[in-house]
Amino acid sequence: MADTQQVDAKAERTATRLAGRISAFSKAHGGAEGQVAYLGQRGARIVLVGDDGGWGDLVAPSYEIAEKAVQKAGITVHEDFDGEFAAKVRTGPYEWSRMAGIQVGGPSNT
Repeated sequence: MADTQQVDAKAERTATRLAGRISAFSKAHGGAEGQVAYLGQRGARIVLVGDDGGWGDLVAPSYEIAEKAVQKAGITVHEDFDGEFAAKVRTGPYEWSRMAGIQVGGPSNT
């Protein structure tokens, strides 16, 4: 029983820490929305899109912890990363050069 309580306490601390990072992102970008994607055994990816179009992501050790973190942060969460939500992302020259480097022989990624 003590082991279960320790695991629950660790998961709660992890969710709280992630929620703090989500809230900081939201504050820095005038608000934020997100989407949680299952990554298998690796956990879950929390994709964040700020009201200014800035974006980022975090990885949680489990889908349940990711869901708890976005709930604690109080952001709107989307089922999918598409449509109007995806259209809010603003990319700059860095992202375009990285994409070109990976896909069509642009600058190296290293």
